[in-house]
Amino acid sequence: MLLVPLLALAVVSTGVFAQDGGYPPPPPPQGAGGPPPGAGGDNAHYAWADVLRVDPVYGVSRTATPTQQCYDQQVVQQTPSNKGIGTVLGAVVGGVLGSTIGHGRGNTAATVGGAVVGGAVGNSVASGGSTTVSNQTVCQPGTQVSEQRQIIGYDVEYRYHGDVYMSRLSYDPGERLRVRVSVAPAD
Repeated sequence: MLLVPLLALAVVSTGVFAQDGGYPPPPPPQGAGGPPPGAGGDNAHYAWADVLRVDPVYGVSRTATPTQQCYDQQVVQQTPSNKGIGTVLGAVVGGVLGSTIGHGRGNTAATVGGAVVGGAVGNSVASGGSTTVSNQTVCQPGTQVSEQRQIIGYDVEYRYHGDVYMSRLSYDPGERLRVRVSVAPAD
C-alpha cells in the first residue's frame, strides 16, 4: 500500500520538473539591476522578410544660384563746348586784324569792330560741342531658382511569417529585408 502513494508522488514531481525545465528564469523586476529594455535581453532576434513592393518617395529641392543679367545700352556723350575760350580767342584775333586796317581814330574803331566781330565768330565756332553715341554693357545682379525632383525615401511592403507590413526606409532593400523580431507578453 505504501507503494501507490510513492508512485503517485513520483509521477507528480516528474511532471512539475518537466514543465519548468524548458523555460529560462523570469527577468528581474525593473530597477533590480537587470539590463534595460532593448539592451539585448529583451527576447529579440533577427530574421529575413520577403519584399513585396518598393515605391520611391519623391521630394522637391530648390536651389538659388546668383546670376548676372547683362545687356547692351546706347550711351550718348556730349563733350562740353568752350564758349568762353572761343569768344575771347575770337575777340583777340579780330582786334589784332582790325588794328592793322585803319590809322588814327579809324584804327581804334577798326580794332574795336574787329574784336566784336571776332568774338561773335569765335562764340559761334565754339558753341558746337561734339556728341558721341556708343554701346555700353550694363549688368544687374539676379537670382535663378532651380527645382529638382529627387528620391527622399522608399515605402517598402514586406511579408514576414504570412503577415504583411509597411515601412518607410532611407534605402531600397532589394528582394529581402532583414527584420528585428521582438516578443513580449501581452498584458
